[in-house]
Amino acid sequence: MSIFGASLLAIAVVGSTFLVGYRSGQHDPKVITVKNITNVDDPDIKADFGIFWQVWEKLKEQHIDGATAKDKDLVYGSVHGLVGALKDPHTIFLPPSDAKKFEEDVSGHFGGIGAEIGIRDEQLVVIAPVKDSPADLAGLKPKDKIIEVDGTFVSNMPVGEAVKLIRGEIGTKVVLMILRVGWSQPKKFEIIRDEIKTPTLDWDVKEGNILHIKLYAFNENAPNLFYRAIIDGSLKGADGIVLDMRNDPGGYLEVAVNLAGWFFPRGTVVVTEAFRDGNDRVFRTSGNGALQDVPVVVLINGGSASASEILAGALRDLKQSPLVGEKSFGKGSVQELQSLKDGSSLKITVAKWVMPKGSVIDKIGLVPDYEVKLTEEDAEKDSDPQLTKAFEVLKKMLVK
Repeated sequence: MSIFGASLLAIAVVGSTFLVGYRSGQHDPKVITVKNITNVDDPDIKADFGIFWQVWEKLKEQHIDGATAKDKDLVYGSVHGLVGALKDPHTIFLPPSDAKKFEEDVSGHFGGIGAEIGIRDEQLVVIAPVKDSPADLAGLKPKDKIIEVDGTFVSNMPVGEAVKLIRGEIGTKVVLMILRVGWSQPKKFEIIRDEIKTPTLDWDVKEGNILHIKLYAFNENAPNLFYRAIIDGSLKGADGIVLDMRNDPGGYLEVAVNLAGWFFPRGTVVVTEAFRDGNDRVFRTSGNGALQDVPVVVLINGGSASASEILAGALRDLKQSPLVGEKSFGKGSVQELQSLKDGSSLKITVAKWVMPKGSVIDKIGLVPDYEVKLTEEDAEKDSDPQLTKAFEVLKKMLVK
């Protein structure tokens, strides 16, 4: 029996113990009444809020559309500006309608083109297309710059505003103007919106003894599907694992820690959340480390972000698992979704992730040990030199 199979014999009988709850980050909404805001007595407050009300009054009384402007729209616009002043692309205000759409995103069942988008160097970019989504089938790639949506310039637009333009009714068309590295001019992509169902995980045993696990998202289904993949790989005689997290934009941090529990002894520190007050939160494994002696190679690229970077970084730091592919996205901050009293939400950055050896990945990413580019020509030929390299590296590890 292989090391892989021996390690998993007990687990196959007992079953998975990695499923845990997820932190929601919800807070009870509060009603705050502010009086005499021009003369706040707190010496730490340096701003004169009277300017805000002065501008409000002038807009309502003098702007050509001031008489018909809705107070709620002005308030929401003000809050957008307040949040935007921090210049943190991951801290965003979501009015009630946008908050509902965000909840649909998290549930993994919604309408759109199926692409995770974000900000990189103050530019709106594709982080990763969802497998077999309209965006994926149309040919969008990680790090593609989104210049226009249906003729509207969005290059420097906040993510939430761009998402509203990209979304629409199922069956309708949206036209994106995309600029890709190596292109001299942007190109148009016509994409038909559809209902998006986010996949979680695929697996297969290849070349006789290599378990190839393709992880698309760190959602609620991932721990159970990962368990099934490990058991299936053991039964089919796998001796090593290629963990493929290319184009995986992340998900629940707790799921990344749960999956790490397969590879490290119980109680191993996987990642630390560093807060502004110094009260850091340490995440430790609670699994049985069944795969700690099994060789693992990890595949990453520019679409690997957030939780996928946490797991990949921990595997390299603690297990010396080689990373193959391209530099990851570099999303290493922690957000909480906090409910506000009118049904709107604030997604706010509260901490940064620190890897086991002390490095941070936010805005930096993970640099692979074996850099292998995947070109458009490779895609056209259905060739995958990154996966080939990962297999090559793992085979050498198995020989040793």
